[in-house]
Amino acid sequence: MNKKYVVITGASSGIGYETALAFAEKKKHMILVARRKEQLSALQKKIQEQYPELEIIIKVSDLSKKEEVYALYDALKIYEIETWINNAGVGTFGALINNELKQIEQLIQVNIEATTILSILYARDYANKPGAQLINVSSAMGYVIGLGNVAYSASKFYVSVLTEGLAAELKNATLKAKVLAPAYTDTAFIQQSSEKKSVATNIQLRSPQEVATYLLALYESEHILGIVDEKNQFTLSDARFPVFSL
Repeated sequence: MNKKYVVITGASSGIGYETALAFAEKKKHMILVARRKEQLSALQKKIQEQYPELEIIIKVSDLSKKEEVYALYDALKIYEIETWINNAGVGTFGALINNELKQIEQLIQVNIEATTILSILYARDYANKPGAQLINVSSAMGYVIGLGNVAYSASKFYVSVLTEGLAAELKNATLKAKVLAPAYTDTAFIQQSSEKKSVATNIQLRSPQEVATYLLALYESEHILGIVDEKNQFTLSDARFPVFSL
């Protein structure tokens, strides 16, 4: 029997790192993607020390560069991928007019462009593969307008609409497209941000480990959306956006 793999982008830290550990417990072979080789290698070693029977492949890729996005997917065509998780993301803080445009450009390249390209390529190849799943990590901020974080909110709105729309288009296919929308998570980006103090005092931060359990629950469910809702509770549900057929 051919090996099947779970691909996780942004796997070197935070949600991606903890998701890799969670899938290792499920005895899944994995392909872990990130920019930082040293951190990926350390994660690979950690998993294989505990689960030596698992094959853990690492791929170094900067998803803010379009040519590397395509090169990554092309390099992975030799593997059978049962689940593709687009977790890599870039954040911003502060009023939109005060954000550095280069940072906004990088946010668009990673959150929107790379997620779109990888989602479409995977969906094209695996639409009719039994058991295949595409999980895109959005945010609860992708279902509201987050003042003080508008660019990030807008990019995650795009991810949510893209994924829910793809799920609707694949209604009669075997591939399942799903979107995870967690609340603020205590990642390195939050920790390094000058806004961390105000975020921490006003909003409950989830740990990456907790968000990884959300992702696993979504993976194991038949639902399209896993979201931290208005009551600050994680729930699984059908798509939120209305669908209009042209």
